[in-house]
Amino acid sequence: MAQPAGPIMQFVHRRRRGAELFLLVLALAVGVGAYAAVGLGVKGEVPADIVSYGGWLAALIIAAHITVRMVAPYADPVLLPIVAALNGLGLAEIHRLDLALDHHFARQQLTWMTLGVALFVATLLILRDHRTLQRFTYTSGLAAIVLLLLPMAPGLGKTVNGARIWIHAGSLSFQPGEVAKVLLVVTFAGYLVLHRDALALAGRRVAMIDLPRGRDLGPILAMWVVSLGILVFQHDLGSSLLFFGLFLIMLYVATERAGWLLVGASLFVAGSYAVYLLIPHVRERFVLWSDVWAHYGAGTDDKGRQTVETMFGMAYGGLIGRGLGQGSPWRIPFAESDFIFGAIGEELGLTGAIAVILLYGLIVERAFRAALISRDDIGKLLATGLGGAVALQVFVVVGGVTHLIPLTGLTTPFLSYGGSSLVANWVIVAILLRISDSARRPPPDLSLPGTSDMDETQVVKM
Repeated sequence: MAQPAGPIMQFVHRRRRGAELFLLVLALAVGVGAYAAVGLGVKGEVPADIVSYGGWLAALIIAAHITVRMVAPYADPVLLPIVAALNGLGLAEIHRLDLALDHHFARQQLTWMTLGVALFVATLLILRDHRTLQRFTYTSGLAAIVLLLLPMAPGLGKTVNGARIWIHAGSLSFQPGEVAKVLLVVTFAGYLVLHRDALALAGRRVAMIDLPRGRDLGPILAMWVVSLGILVFQHDLGSSLLFFGLFLIMLYVATERAGWLLVGASLFVAGSYAVYLLIPHVRERFVLWSDVWAHYGAGTDDKGRQTVETMFGMAYGGLIGRGLGQGSPWRIPFAESDFIFGAIGEELGLTGAIAVILLYGLIVERAFRAALISRDDIGKLLATGLGGAVALQVFVVVGGVTHLIPLTGLTTPFLSYGGSSLVANWVIVAILLRISDSARRPPPDLSLPGTSDMDETQVVKM
């Protein structure tokens, strides 16, 4: 005999803006405290501009918090503080390198952070419903392709360290791949929402894995060609791995078919090997990775200096580090950008490096949490894609710095010096907060359709 239906439990999340504000105060303490520690470590005194610097940083963080409180009150309370802490720590480490090398990158990075927070605020104000992004599925894809092709334009693109991924206009430089990353997530999400059912159909079964049908291989082959094109023409292993891996993750989440992972991994390995044989720059990266000590010091081409100096520095840092301002991270070429994780590992030690990785892990976890509780497919795929983009980028960068994989030209999100990366990642956080706000916000009407008795629904706050 069927049992009578009991009351329906509906979970409503609390706003948690007070918790976010408390965590932001801690994040501000990390950023300003690290800045002060650098001054004490290098010059033996607190920097004279600590008040103006701390005030500027606090104003940016408060502006972001107020915007979230006003237009996304149910958004995840942990994301913004984590990003603020990482950005503040990155500014302090860049300032430490400035003092050693007589640069002014930290001031420029603070300006880029200001622009990033401004676009963060604008994104939350303009994008009131993330589902509207589905309307721009193909427009975003076209814009992403144009951005990826821009570095190849004569007179506009510029080759830096063997990779042609930058465009220059006067004194300004820009890495369009960082913006293309966000646009591609929108494109992939919109496309997969429309075609996930067809792509999920199983084909031939091999070794207990259902492979996709041959007629459905078009999208993954197209993305494979794009990633190989980036590798061949721009010599950018990092972006190639990032974009193809991102599409593969979203495709797997949308279809729940492990066969796509097998097909994608096979395509990428085959393509990478072919490019290794044909492109000298890519082959050089692998040769450096396989025997970096043969390319360091007198009597060699010294192309392995970045990696070796990073390993020396991180070993010198040990478990707890030398302390901010006490190490020698300036010995690492491009320590303020590509290798800032190595500089942090030297001055904050293994403990600080693990803490930074854990913060990135929390960003990815909160993104996936938003995907899990999202009520619509486009939100699930957008949050998964954006979280996956952060995870892949951190893996590629940290893997290259620690000599786990060959070096790439990607930057560490929120830590590395670079305007295009910082601005694009602030926009990513804004979209994630919009998705989480929509997912955590209570439905407009909590009563059951056709039921006048409000007691039938119980609301439990979390």
